[in-house]
Amino acid sequence: MGTESEHVEKIRGWLTGRLPADWFEGAPEVLLDREEITVVGTLAPPTTAEGASEAEQAAAVAGRVKEFRERTRDQRITIARELEHRTGRKVSWGCQVGERRELFTTLSVPVMTRLRQPERKVLDTLVDAGVARSRSEALAWCVKLVGKNADGWLGDLRTAMEHVSRVREEGPDAG
Repeated sequence: MGTESEHVEKIRGWLTGRLPADWFEGAPEVLLDREEITVVGTLAPPTTAEGASEAEQAAAVAGRVKEFRERTRDQRITIARELEHRTGRKVSWGCQVGERRELFTTLSVPVMTRLRQPERKVLDTLVDAGVARSRSEALAWCVKLVGKNADGWLGDLRTAMEHVSRVREEGPDAG
């Protein structure tokens, strides 16, 4: 079965061997969940004129991202299909240039949940205030907020879960 980090390592290793060597600076980042693999590569920043304004630099980065996305589209589709066949998960792509991170077409997966009235009131307040257009969007907003503010705690929790998974694999029924 293997831990999530082992799955990520195998996927990143396969991608490192499969991707054209000139696409990214270093190995790509691999993000993984039950349905999707997201591959994010770092692109070299564009060279701008000395003393270029922030607007010019931002435009140059946007152009670099667009150029990469268009130039590599057909090859990314081929590689994604191969990886989807190997893993049973959809593959999406993204790139990082300096501080700018852009994800290309990614999945939006429906998730069923049951909420009691106090939790529904939170969502309805966000909708009524115009923060979100629907309960679904309000719930996604809440999840993003928790992820942003509890990132360290969630990382610790994931590490603990991987440790439990390894201990289970080494247990008396292993082998």
